Amino acid sequence: MAATKKSDTSTVEEKLRALLDLQIVDSRLDELKSLRGELPIEVEDLENDIEGLGKRIKKMEEELSVQNGDVKNKNELNKNSETQIKKYKTQQENVRNNREFEALAKEIEYQELEIQLQTKKVKEIKVRIEYKKVQLAEQHAKLAALKEHLKHKKSELSSLIKETEKEEVFLTKKSEEFASKIDERLLGSYQRIRRSSKNGLAITSLDRGAVVGSFFTVPPQKQVEIATRKKIILDEHSGKILVDEFLAKEEHEKMDALLNESK
Repeated sequence: MAATKKSDTSTVEEKLRALLDLQIVDSRLDELKSLRGELPIEVEDLENDIEGLGKRIKKMEEELSVQNGDVKNKNELNKNSETQIKKYKTQQENVRNNREFEALAKEIEYQELEIQLQTKKVKEIKVRIEYKKVQLAEQHAKLAALKEHLKHKKSELSSLIKETEKEEVFLTKKSEEFASKIDERLLGSYQRIRRSSKNGLAITSLDRGAVVGSFFTVPPQKQVEIATRKKIILDEHSGKILVDEFLAKEEHEKMDALLNESK
């Protein structure tokens, strides 16, 4: 039998206070993360660059290995040709007629041409090898510079994180705690509004009849409805949840005292 979901018996005012408490904590978390600026992105980009460059270097080293192997093989071919030439020259000393001598002479000539061809190819490959070595040296230097830069950026980021680590852990725990006390539907609305907001605010208050952060004045009747805290009201311009300035002041004072515990 499926479990029956517990109904939410909180009053609207309690929901508003819970949402505002969550907003205050989340906003502070946003501030801490913004202190890091572009550093996390810079670190990630550097790590990707290093990984990509490492792969290119590995490929170049594999190509260099193949080229060195080619040189070795061609030198072996030349040694074999030299051995064959010596053998044919020895055989020429024991031939019985000019026909056999000429046949061996042709074999010697063929092997000499093979040596010339392979020697030419070896020279060409060695030129490519030297060029590849220069490229590799440049890439290794670039990789070393990137790693050093990454080390510096990681150290910088680590210092920033360490400065606020205690507070961030505390705030994250509180955010999860406050979020767990809000029903899923309302929490989903809060998160949706927050994602669509440039400053990450899903809730805002009134100040002298106007929405904080905007120039729009709320009609008197709606101001009264907001002050009664009987239903959740959205700002028709920004889509944010509205609370009266007195509730906002009370919750900010309460949360300021709480947040001071984490410092």
